[in-house]
Amino acid sequence: MAKADVILKTNKGDIGIALAMDTAPISAGNFLKLASDGFYTGVKFHRVISGFMIQAGDPNTKGDTVASYGTGGPGYTIADEFTNGLTNDRGTIAMANTGAPHSSGSQFFINLVDNTPLNGGYSVFGNVVSGMDVVDAIATIRTNANNLPDEPIVIEAVEIVQK
Repeated sequence: MAKADVILKTNKGDIGIALAMDTAPISAGNFLKLASDGFYTGVKFHRVISGFMIQAGDPNTKGDTVASYGTGGPGYTIADEFTNGLTNDRGTIAMANTGAPHSSGSQFFINLVDNTPLNGGYSVFGNVVSGMDVVDAIATIRTNANNLPDEPIVIEAVEIVQK
């Protein structure tokens, strides 16, 4: 098993992620920079779809204006990385985007199943190496009509693991 580069410390448990720094340097590097800067601390998982994916990374979720959830970012966008051979398989982490090319920023999702139809549209930049049971547990939380969990699922901190 690969060693985690980062550990998402959530109120539901820890999720260890190995970043694909060699094959997805833009996305993985951006995620690592944001994590190092504390950007993800206090961010909620704002979109949970059982049998599909769980999504976080929107700074707007630190507030209570639910209507703005899913619309925030770091104030810039990054280039897509679709031709690196990585696929949206179960347990991989990928950049969310607006649907337009090169529109990813800080939002990401963890695939609950093999979502290969997403290949070519969402840049995969790592995979879960520990805590997939936590990811699966988050996927069972009851959600509203907008896929927002009924109870807050919060990233309390991101630990950068020294290799």
